[in-house]
Amino acid sequence: MIRMRLAAVLAALMLLTAFRVAAQDREQRSSFVGSIFTRVLVDPTTYTPALLGYDSTMRDWNSSQPVFHHGFLEANERFTISGLPIDVPISYHAGQRIILADALVSLERSVVNNAAEQIIERFLVQRFPSHRKLVRTLGWAQRISFASFKSYRLSIKHYRQAYQNERLATQLGYD
Repeated sequence: MIRMRLAAVLAALMLLTAFRVAAQDREQRSSFVGSIFTRVLVDPTTYTPALLGYDSTMRDWNSSQPVFHHGFLEANERFTISGLPIDVPISYHAGQRIILADALVSLERSVVNNAAEQIIERFLVQRFPSHRKLVRTLGWAQRISFASFKSYRLSIKHYRQAYQNERLATQLGYD
């Protein structure tokens, strides 16, 4: 469902870009939608939260597998068969699908944030052309702040849990 929404949004943006470009004179190279789409696409702050969230959660999930095989239970209800905390974990592949879906949701949120910021930035640059550098700098600061906050929130507990899982597995000789 999330993939379909993301694909639909990307397809709509590409179609809007194509229609807009076709209607323009050849001298005017970038369309409004096209330039926003390009800026969001090449901005690393668009991808960083999703990538760090995916990496940290996969490390947590992978480091949990050895202890699961020795009878330990999963504390996160999203990864248990019953949907209750402290229960039997779901299969490894089912966990991977949940983690990928979470990463796609995170990517979707970053795309929305960065697109909105780029639209606002473009209007502000047009409104205040003598403050172009200030507006662009504030835009970068907003996108970096959002990406940093989101990345931290998505990843810190999973990196910590992965470290604890690895220590436990080593102490119990499950490596």
